[in-house]
Amino acid sequence: MTLLSLPVYARIESLDWENQFFAVNSAILRFAEDAPLLTSQDLDAFSRVQAKIATHQTALLDGLQQLGFQLVEGEVDFALTVGTQNAALAMPRATHADIPTLRDLAAQIFKQSRFRAPWYQPADSGRFYAQWIENAVLGTFDHECLVLKSGEAVRGFVSMRQLSDTEARIGLLAGRGVGGQLMDVARSWCQQRGLHTLRVATQTSNTAALRRYIQSGANIESTAFWLYR
Repeated sequence: MTLLSLPVYARIESLDWENQFFAVNSAILRFAEDAPLLTSQDLDAFSRVQAKIATHQTALLDGLQQLGFQLVEGEVDFALTVGTQNAALAMPRATHADIPTLRDLAAQIFKQSRFRAPWYQPADSGRFYAQWIENAVLGTFDHECLVLKSGEAVRGFVSMRQLSDTEARIGLLAGRGVGGQLMDVARSWCQQRGLHTLRVATQTSNTAALRRYIQSGANIESTAFWLYR
């Protein structure tokens, strides 16, 4: 049986920062009703093209797969209403001196992500998240990185980014056995700034993170698929 061809309308946007970081020629699709019809010839100009779609967009999923896209990872986005509990809780900000340790931890913890082989080089995922946490310490993209320590040893970290006058988002959160404490600190960070909503996303394969965010009172707001060609 011949499958009905399903049209996909999208613009192709080059991912300049990622291309420089990973040394690839990649782009991402931006879907819009007034976008042109996507063709294989358009996609062939890039070595890799990414697409992120909501999981309920099954027709779009089918259309992308007909164009050669493959499912790479799922994503779950959470939202947590910030209350008044633990409002005075604080945790030290990471400093330049913490960067080497934080880079090493991030590289070890975030080895498996959508930046994984065979789409990227085996070490690329860890390298990407090591750079992310360094940028958070420097206030680039994420605004701050907070660290949980025992003496001089780093037990965990969480990076924070303020999105608006009412919302913030966790960038990276990691630490064995201290996830609850890190979530409390992230909540307190929001409270101190008068923010009402804390957002965080994780991949569907990270069941430990999914459990932690639900136990901390976060609700699922949306789910998505990442696909690559």
